[in-house]
Amino acid sequence: MLKHLSIQNYALIEKLEIDFDAGYSVITGETGAGKSILLGALSLILGNRADTGILKNKEKKCTVEAEFDIQRYSLKVFFDENDIDYDEITVIRREIMPGGRSRAFVNDTPVTLNVLKDLSLRLTDIHSQHQNLNLNDNRFQMNVLDAFAKLIPTLISYKEKFASYIKTKKELAELIERAQKEKSDFDFLQFQFDELEAAQLRTGEQSEIENELKQLNHAEEIIENITTAFSVLSDEENGVLNNLRDAISSLKNIQKFSDKVKILNERLESSKIEIEDISSELEILNEDVEHNPERAEFLKERIDTLYALQNKHKVESVEELLKIKVRLQEELDDISSFDMQIAEKKKKSAEQETKLAKSANELSKGRREASERLENKITGILQRLGMPSAQFKIKTEQLNEFTETGKDTVKFLFSSNKHSDIQEIANIASGGEISRLMLSIKSVIADTIALPAIIFDEIDTGVSGEIAEKIGQIMKEMSENMQVISITHLPQVAAKADFHYKVYKIEDEYDTRTDIKKLNNEERIKELATMLSGETITDAALKNAQELLKQ
Repeated sequence: MLKHLSIQNYALIEKLEIDFDAGYSVITGETGAGKSILLGALSLILGNRADTGILKNKEKKCTVEAEFDIQRYSLKVFFDENDIDYDEITVIRREIMPGGRSRAFVNDTPVTLNVLKDLSLRLTDIHSQHQNLNLNDNRFQMNVLDAFAKLIPTLISYKEKFASYIKTKKELAELIERAQKEKSDFDFLQFQFDELEAAQLRTGEQSEIENELKQLNHAEEIIENITTAFSVLSDEENGVLNNLRDAISSLKNIQKFSDKVKILNERLESSKIEIEDISSELEILNEDVEHNPERAEFLKERIDTLYALQNKHKVESVEELLKIKVRLQEELDDISSFDMQIAEKKKKSAEQETKLAKSANELSKGRREASERLENKITGILQRLGMPSAQFKIKTEQLNEFTETGKDTVKFLFSSNKHSDIQEIANIASGGEISRLMLSIKSVIADTIALPAIIFDEIDTGVSGEIAEKIGQIMKEMSENMQVISITHLPQVAAKADFHYKVYKIEDEYDTRTDIKKLNNEERIKELATMLSGETITDAALKNAQELLKQ
């Protein structure tokens, strides 16, 4: 329930503090006193947008703060999901800065307007005259029937299944479209893969071929120079090795006379061993080098093939070509598996559709079973509200396709006269009739929507006398399940309230301000008498006001 409301610097309100109680409260006041201003400030708490035009003092910020007692309404999960500190007495604050910037807080935690709106839907329902237009909205009508039939949990479950079903259908359509597109590319991808497969690519092959080609293309030159080098080292008469042997032999004869000579001779021995080894390798290398034009031509063709493939795929190595080959294989595998993927997705869609159909049938059955009971309840309340010949019917029709709310359409049909054709509400109902019909609906579903508070903004417009008294009585009955606050011009409605608040305007030579006060019993009698007779209060009006309060 709404416990406290504080408003600063909003329109005609400089500063206002008001406490509310459980049960049924009314707010009255002269036209222009500021009742709509009060409601406008409260709407900021509920997430409505605002601009700097509402600032009384354009240089100061506007602050609206409300306290709600929410301990009976299982809202902790909502607070946890939105990272808001939960408190059984929750404080919502809205600030509008002079520059136009707006801030919202729940228990001092900053929140977005979307979060604030989501929370407000769980806290209060403000019913103004323009909301009567909702009666012409089939979605609103569906919501009313579902709330009365206590189908909201079933509907939430259905919506989750519906969202999953739609997602799978979308994925299936995208998969089929992709399969059709990529299957048209299959032959081209297969050709590219086969070309790389036929090339029998091997890691490191390119550098090996390039090195071998260098040898084959210069075989004669290599053999000639290796032969020369071998001859220089190993010639029996003038070769380096023969000369080294002579030098070693000469030094060996005198090394016993000098340690330095001995060291030098040892170094020559080492050099001779190294040169002998080089000579042997040159001899072997010379035997390995071959002049093979056929092999050279084969390798040239092979390297040309590799270069052509690299140029075609815009890469610079065989290793990159091998990666492309792997990718092509994966793409071909994906395309080949499309049929299996599509079959699996169709199976999943069919399974979801079966579950969805079951859930939709539960909704349809619940709506059909509840329709007659809701018709009777609303018709009964309309009769209490001075419409003895009113007819109210609910028409449900089955659809061929699933929708977000099931496979039904719901239409409210109405006739205020016994002999008039029953038709859709938008076609026949007057403003006063719509107000009474909406009040009937709200009173029927009050105990099912589980809101802390409901606020009626002049829902009694267009009625008077005995009907007004019955409207007040119905609101009084509604307040047994929830807090009810009604803004009204009718004394019969106001007299039924547990608590009475008056909005009034203060004017002086400097300023005009709006304020509100809670009336005691004497003040209530005077206010009701004023509502009955105008500014000049008669004894008859006072007596009538007293009688109204006793009823």
